[in-house]
Order: sequence, then C-alpha cells, then structure tokens
Amino acid sequence: MASITAPNETDRTRIGKMLMTLFDHWDLTTSQQLSLLGLSKDNRSALSNYRKGRALANDRDKLERAGILLSVHKSLRLLFPHNRALAYAWMRQPNRAFQGVSPVDMIDQQGMIGLYLVRASLDRQRWH
Repeated sequence: MASITAPNETDRTRIGKMLMTLFDHWDLTTSQQLSLLGLSKDNRSALSNYRKGRALANDRDKLERAGILLSVHKSLRLLFPHNRALAYAWMRQPNRAFQGVSPVDMIDQQGMIGLYLVRASLDRQRWH
C-alpha cells in the first residue's frame, strides 16, 4: 500500500495562493472564505497571510478542504466550459439540489459534510 506524503511548504504556499485566487473569482465575502476553509469568522489574518504567500497550514482538515474546493472548481470549469461567469457564480447561487440554499451557504451550515455534498452533486452532474 502506497503512503501519501503531506505537501511540502512550497506546495502549501501554492495551494493557499490558488485558493485566494479562486475565492476572488467566486466573489466570496471574507466570512464565506473563512467558512470554506473551516476557520473562525474572526481569523481574518489567516486570509491576509495566505494572500501574502504564507503556506496553508499543514493540517489534514485544511488540506482536505483545499482539495475539495479545487475539485469543485475543476468540475465547474468542466460543466461550464464556455461560460466562465456561470462557473464562477455557481457557488453563490440558490440551488435546487440543496433545497434552494447556495453551495457556499450549504458548506457554511454543514461544514465538511456540506463540502462533500457539493462535490458529490457536481460529480453526479458531470457523469450524467
């Protein structure tokens, strides 16, 4: 069985920058960004640090969240290849799959389970 090694500091710095760019594309509030990363709503300094090039925490939860968020972005780009505006707005739009709640709000309400639900919903759309 192959072991998975944790990303090094350089990789985690790149991941942090990618997430900040992604959050900008999705036009998320600071509160929404913190929620997606599983951070306290008072921890604004973490976002500032990531924007300045500080590495994402070497923490399983943060790395898993980052992986799911980047997977969501990839799915949205595949589902809407000719409509980047829709791909970027999708996270903030009410969604029938989530009883009219936006994916961002679903994640805010459900935490990691919400992240898994959003990713699974997009995976189903991609494969059907």
